[in-house]
Amino acid sequence: MRRQTHTVLLGVFTAAALTALGVGLWPSPSPMSLFAPVTAAEEEALPLPPEPPRLADSAEFERCFAMLRDDPEGARAYALMWDSQGGGDGARHCHALALLALGEPVQAAQRLEALAGRSRAGHAARAAVYSQATQAWLMAGDANRAVGSATLALTLTPDDVDALVDRALALGITARFRESIEDLDRALNLDPGRVEALVFRAAAWRQLDNGANAMRDITRALALDPGNAEALLERGILRQMRGDTAGAREDWARAIELSPLSATADLAAQNLALNEVGPARR
Repeated sequence: MRRQTHTVLLGVFTAAALTALGVGLWPSPSPMSLFAPVTAAEEEALPLPPEPPRLADSAEFERCFAMLRDDPEGARAYALMWDSQGGGDGARHCHALALLALGEPVQAAQRLEALAGRSRAGHAARAAVYSQATQAWLMAGDANRAVGSATLALTLTPDDVDALVDRALALGITARFRESIEDLDRALNLDPGRVEALVFRAAAWRQLDNGANAMRDITRALALDPGNAEALLERGILRQMRGDTAGAREDWARAIELSPLSATADLAAQNLALNEVGPARR
């Protein structure tokens, strides 16, 4: 369930917004790829976890959480009312998630961090809330704070693959690619089939000018999930770097076909446009 929560919370963000800022790939402009912050305008829809980490179990929490997707303002109002009546951690958690749903990731991240820090819940539940704070900081465009929250999560649950992937992503955004690879190595040792970890590691290897390792990881990712649009976006860049223009165009066109309304598709389309311009005009 923890992995499902991570996938849904990052969802659009990972698949779409964290696929920008290719460095040193083509002379100028660069093709778009992994590891860059997102702006609020790039969010397609706020992802919410299907099952939250449980700091508290109650009918009130279930009611509040059920409102988050369709009526976040109602969830916020309910959480405040419930908190005033002694709702405790459950009310404060729902309030923070409502702020996230209302497009206020900084406030949400601050509240989630504070809640995880003072809660008397078990390590796993507190770590999951720190991970939600990590994702909120990423949505707010503050990767350094995201690294901090993910580190707190990993202090509580060192073998949490989701937290390792979150921190690796934040480290990549801040250009700390070797540290990112260390986290991804650990994540993949724990879960060898984790496709997004392979895609992120391929991007990190590429940023370190290790095209062989990057292609190895992206080939493995696509063997596990042939329809992964982010992996196709990345392989297209690697193919372009090797001079395989036709292969790059094929991958980017396929990424658009598979995920047509995502920012991944937008980035693939930009790469196709750059490809059409040709090296003489770049």
